[in-house]
Amino acid sequence: MNQSLNSLSSSPLSAVSLPTPAQGRVRQVAIALQDLTFSYPDNPGILQGISTTICEGQRVGLIGHNGCGKTTLFMLLCGLLTPQSGTIHLFDRLVEPHQFRPELGFLFQDPEDQLFSPAVRDDIAFGPLNLGLSDAEVAERVEAALELTGIQALAGRPPHHLSGGEKQMVAIAGLMAMCPRILLYDEPTASLDLRTRRRLIQFLQKSDETLLLASHDLEFLLEVCDRVLLIDEGRIIADGHPFEVMDNQALMEKHGLEKPHSLVPHVEMHHRRAGPRSEAEML
Repeated sequence: MNQSLNSLSSSPLSAVSLPTPAQGRVRQVAIALQDLTFSYPDNPGILQGISTTICEGQRVGLIGHNGCGKTTLFMLLCGLLTPQSGTIHLFDRLVEPHQFRPELGFLFQDPEDQLFSPAVRDDIAFGPLNLGLSDAEVAERVEAALELTGIQALAGRPPHHLSGGEKQMVAIAGLMAMCPRILLYDEPTASLDLRTRRRLIQFLQKSDETLLLASHDLEFLLEVCDRVLLIDEGRIIADGHPFEVMDNQALMEKHGLEKPHSLVPHVEMHHRRAGPRSEAEML
């Protein structure tokens, strides 16, 4: 495993000569982090000199124990927090705190934080309306987002009447209507049942956007991502293919994680059904 496996350029702003299999074109650097450092007053060193580049179209999973800095990194990327030192560039442009970047969308852990309109359709339209688009353009984007996420039947319903999984898909549709080039997903499967989780996996596998997904659902990341970053002690501990990183049991356990169940060899059944116990065994 190589921690600098995907540090593909000496300059964080240069394009990377990495042809995509389908299109044979050079993929631009979508996100460049250079010596990024951040601390909270009561939690110093939450991020310590993180540097990496992520190319457009990559699907990157962020893994690490609670409190390792995954959500903090997302908020820095959005400009909601200001780094103590270091820089963040999105497609060659410096991220400046508290400036709106329409090319980036952020899905919060709790979809309730993103839904506030009286109807689903209104919630999805909120972002495009604030981009100054015409009514026709807004309507077109809303319909496309509803179809893309498969929630047309929810369009007229109040968001607060929906299940947790339905709210999550509505929040995703609201982001898609903004047509972002980069999407940040913070624990996207946390409130999903198995059917909705599978639909989200299939949706993300077909996504053309650059994706960063922070999740404790490691099986989900194995299916969706082509790269994973393991974060601990404020640093990137490992950077590589999801199977390569997560199959390393010693590495995972050292940093407070478990090897995904699907990567554990199954020689015999893990859980045997207990047979009836004799009267002597129960005494």
